Amino acid sequence: MPSYDVIIIGGGPGGYVCAIRCAQLGLKTACVEGRETLGGTCLNVGCIPSKALLHASHMLHEAEHNFVKMGLKGKSPSVDWPQMQSYKDDVIGQNTKGIEFLFKKNKVDWIKGWASIPAAGKVQVGDEVYDAKNIIIATGSEASSLPGVEVDEKIVVTSTGALSLPKVPKKMVVIGAGVIGLEMGSVYARLGAEVTVVEFLDHITPGMDAEISKAFARSLKKQGLKFVLGAAVQSVSTTKTKAKVTYKLRKNDKEATLDADVVLVATGRKPFTDGLGLEALGVETSPRGQIKTDPQWATNVAGIYAIGDAIDGPMLAHKAEDEGMAVAEVLAGKAGHVNYGVIPGVVYTNPEVATVGQTEEQLKEARRAYKVGKFSFMGNGRAKAMFAGEGFVKILADQATDRILGAHILGPNAGEMIHEICVAMEFGASAQDIALTCHAHPTCSEAVREAALACGDGAIHA
Repeated sequence: MPSYDVIIIGGGPGGYVCAIRCAQLGLKTACVEGRETLGGTCLNVGCIPSKALLHASHMLHEAEHNFVKMGLKGKSPSVDWPQMQSYKDDVIGQNTKGIEFLFKKNKVDWIKGWASIPAAGKVQVGDEVYDAKNIIIATGSEASSLPGVEVDEKIVVTSTGALSLPKVPKKMVVIGAGVIGLEMGSVYARLGAEVTVVEFLDHITPGMDAEISKAFARSLKKQGLKFVLGAAVQSVSTTKTKAKVTYKLRKNDKEATLDADVVLVATGRKPFTDGLGLEALGVETSPRGQIKTDPQWATNVAGIYAIGDAIDGPMLAHKAEDEGMAVAEVLAGKAGHVNYGVIPGVVYTNPEVATVGQTEEQLKEARRAYKVGKFSFMGNGRAKAMFAGEGFVKILADQATDRILGAHILGPNAGEMIHEICVAMEFGASAQDIALTCHAHPTCSEAVREAALACGDGAIHA
């Protein structure tokens, strides 16, 4: 019977990163994955393919709207949807094959198939049972739906189906104004679809800093997305080629309908732990199906750990990766740590949105004395040259100590720029520390410095 120091169940970002780190730390490691390729939801039907489509559709938008302004004239490109799908699939293939190579390089065994845990220290895949001193559950999450909404991945789709539609729909209804719904909605809006987003709350992007959220909504509306806010979806009915979404406005109970060729259900995700046998093992879970863990990612059953979307916290690939590395360190007798206060979040629309740390609303609720430094990209030379002057950088700092408590960016390359703030927060930096750091000119990142200066005596270019 094959025996390992650690077996990780799930080959997504949390699982494969954990497996590589375990092997690097000298542990005999195997990773169980039932898909034909490694990388989990993220690389196969999530983060990576969606970014490919976002990039392609953004290039189309640039060609249609900004090329002529720069003196780049010619026939506007047409959309070859099968070719765009092929490009997306090629990007997926390059990434998943890369992980397979890393497994071989680091001597991680890939056990192909779906796993169950018949007992602590045992992992079963097919008819084979493997011994493991430690088991790490990294099985990720799956899309959750709504009562009265049946997903067929053809007309009523989750993000998985939305990535591989046979053609660009004329009308799309997106249920849920979170990250996934807005990213995929913006892809299809750029490609020519009429997109309407239906959201239960009276604002988009739940949990985001309210000022950023409002500005983001205005930007998306300018791009042609329509929003029905404060609306509870009652049902979705379908024919062979069409769908009808019935919703009720919360403020007056008024019922209305929307016709669509495709309905994207983007109402969040739930842990995927089917078939593991957790209940029989006695592994404790929350009412939402999340596996309960202690600060070292251990479950209540000795030798069984869990990370990523299967446990509490934001369902983000990079959060899972951090936990994967940290639990590997713990198993190797080192000090694994994740700073949950400094986990950035990014929405890869155009403009991008990136956030880290606390929002103004959270600081007000905590009665924390704080100050705000803001700077608009309209005052940034590089952004204006790129037709990307929309949006702003917002830094929140402690009123007394100037320590950075959070940052929120709506604008060009926000997802790249946020990491300057992340590093600063990890080191306990003040806004003045960023304000006194020389930034190359002309760059969009200068807007971060200006926002930091605005926390003090004032920005220069405001």
